[in-house]
Amino acid sequence: MELDRLIHERLRLGIVSALAVNASLSFNELKTLLKTSDGNLSVHARKLEEAEYITCEKYFEGRVPKTEYRLTAAGKRALERYLDHMEALIQAMRDR
Repeated sequence: MELDRLIHERLRLGIVSALAVNASLSFNELKTLLKTSDGNLSVHARKLEEAEYITCEKYFEGRVPKTEYRLTAAGKRALERYLDHMEALIQAMRDR
């Protein structure tokens, strides 16, 4: 089994994990939750969008621009595979 290196990175794993337990999160909610900068969040979220693990919707609320992210079915499956892989690694280490 190959480790999904796309979501193995700390911030990307944080994004997909946060979206797995929330229907959607705004850019600012993710930034606060993950304690990261605008640029860092933007770069990592874009990589997840390109892999179709998350979707990004941009809109205006009044005159204020908003960005909202959601986990896709592919992203949920990728997270589940990643967690299964990590559980197998942990179990293998405990069985030694």
